Amino acid sequence: MLYLDNNHLQAIGLRWEELESSIAEALRLLDSGDYAQPIKPYLRYGNPANRIIAMPAYVGGTVQAAGLKWIASFPGNTLSGLPRAHSVLLLNKSDTGVPYAILNSPLPSIARTVAVSAVMLRHYLQARSAKGQLRVGIIGFGPVGQHHYDMCGKLFGDLIDEVLIYDIRGAKLETPVIEEADAGYRGRTRLAEGWEELYNSCNVIITCTVSDHRYIDHPPLAGSLLLHVSLRDYKAEALEHVKAIVVDDWNEVCRENTDIELLHLERGLAKGDTCSLADVVCRNALGKLAAGESVLFCPMGMAVFDIATAAYWVQKAQSLGIGLDLANG
Repeated sequence: MLYLDNNHLQAIGLRWEELESSIAEALRLLDSGDYAQPIKPYLRYGNPANRIIAMPAYVGGTVQAAGLKWIASFPGNTLSGLPRAHSVLLLNKSDTGVPYAILNSPLPSIARTVAVSAVMLRHYLQARSAKGQLRVGIIGFGPVGQHHYDMCGKLFGDLIDEVLIYDIRGAKLETPVIEEADAGYRGRTRLAEGWEELYNSCNVIITCTVSDHRYIDHPPLAGSLLLHVSLRDYKAEALEHVKAIVVDDWNEVCRENTDIELLHLERGLAKGDTCSLADVVCRNALGKLAAGESVLFCPMGMAVFDIATAAYWVQKAQSLGIGLDLANG
């Protein structure tokens, strides 16, 4: 049994190209049907804002792993200096069910989320044939927002003219992830005075908040990409004219008070009105977009991606000799 904690994973490092490739391969396996993924249950007690989610899945193909992510999200933790999310991943051999690895760190979950965004952003840029003039806005600059900033710089930095950041709790240019960024990318980064300034001037909007209410109330710029990671930021009227809607899994994302569920209940949005991320990657679903058509991407988070990327982390750890063998202490 290999045990990996946050220190082990940080020693391995974040290789965004490899993580993005891991997600893309998982999507191809998902599209082929070589996977299993039941709907994830939510455990709630006490404060209804808190939840612990069980995310089991099996991934076939070259991954050949089954497992479970057990992730707690307690938004109030941030008020007392604790992380909002805590995550543990358990991997089992696909042929015997023998457990062989534990990942006790929030980093795999964050990295998976960001790598999924990378896949979507890359295909959006390919569909737009973008040559510069990319303005990225990040609303919410906690761990997920900061890792999105890092990924955008390392994978797409040469295409980005400017990055605007806004966090209701206050963001600082002295944040380590900004200070450690490439000098050119760092020099194109600035803080916005409010989400409106950012939203009205950027053509890639990444929402990474823990907002308990919807606040975005007007349409995005024409032709923009809304990477809606936090799922509960847009009022229905803001998305009224957004017809290109991509989800990771309709049955997962159309529940739990997401903005997709809001559009379903208030505007009659149905599964057939959306396409999946697998459609984007495997069938070029964005290829026929009109130039001014905006795209909304709502990823609820798929256990298939967690298991695939966890298997990637374990393989990297084994090749580098990193981690603790629990059988040998």
